[in-house]
Amino acid sequence: MLRVLAVDDEKPLLEELLYLLRSDPRVLSAEGASDATEALRRITRALESGPEGADGIDVVFLDIHMAGLTGLDIARLLAGFAQPPLIVFVTAHEGFAVQAFDLKAVDYVLKPVRPERLAEAVRRACAQSGRGGEQPAPAAPGAVRTVPVARPPASGAAGAALAGGGAERGPDRAAERSAERVPDRVPDRAPEQIAVELGGVTRFVPIADIAYVEAQGDYARLHTDEGSHLVRIPLATLEERWAARGFVRIHRRHLVALGRIDELRLDSGTTTVRVGSAELQVSRRHARELRDLLMRRAMG
Repeated sequence: MLRVLAVDDEKPLLEELLYLLRSDPRVLSAEGASDATEALRRITRALESGPEGADGIDVVFLDIHMAGLTGLDIARLLAGFAQPPLIVFVTAHEGFAVQAFDLKAVDYVLKPVRPERLAEAVRRACAQSGRGGEQPAPAAPGAVRTVPVARPPASGAAGAALAGGGAERGPDRAAERSAERVPDRVPDRAPEQIAVELGGVTRFVPIADIAYVEAQGDYARLHTDEGSHLVRIPLATLEERWAARGFVRIHRRHLVALGRIDELRLDSGTTTVRVGSAELQVSRRHARELRDLLMRRAMG
């Protein structure tokens, strides 16, 4: 079974990659590193420990574009060692494939990562490392997509539209990326809900259940009373789409459902709001508008 290190400087993507890797029965352990320095420190410890040591790493799932050293730089450094870990590149860019395979990469996986495509990369790493054991390939968390609908959409077409998970299409990269982005377009079909995906399972979250939204790069994390969900939609896009639903921008990082604000606090020139158990800061540029909106709402 594989001991894995995943490296990506975008935390939401790293968390999703680790979730998928840990779901694979052929992966014994999966650790994460959020930058090149941390990754090299962890890899150096593994090389000093030796392939069979307690800190050993069998394969590194490596992003290419990172601050400081790139994934290609790290792979070049590792190529100078006698027994380096295997490399699988996980990137949003197609243009580095030739360089990657010149560095003897096991595989080159394009983002957004599809579970069945990642499972194939794990299979290749197992075959090359000889650590596959007898564990069968997972039934891919994406091989069959289930769609538990929290509230029935206005039309019955949304569930049927997402019933197919999409089989591996090989070199048709444009088709892969188009298929992966389908969940973000579901609100056009089911306007009272937004589709979120985790590990190949697509769920519909009622927009009315969302208390606030947090920006995470090009992604947004939706916070509900039950938990949070990551979607590949920028916060500015959700702000525009959901303005009519009572969502207001309170900070460059936060969008809040006006009706879910429990308390507004003014303390030494700082404005915050309480939304359930979360306390969120309101930027100065949004504070006056927010106070006016809350006053008008309170007055009916």
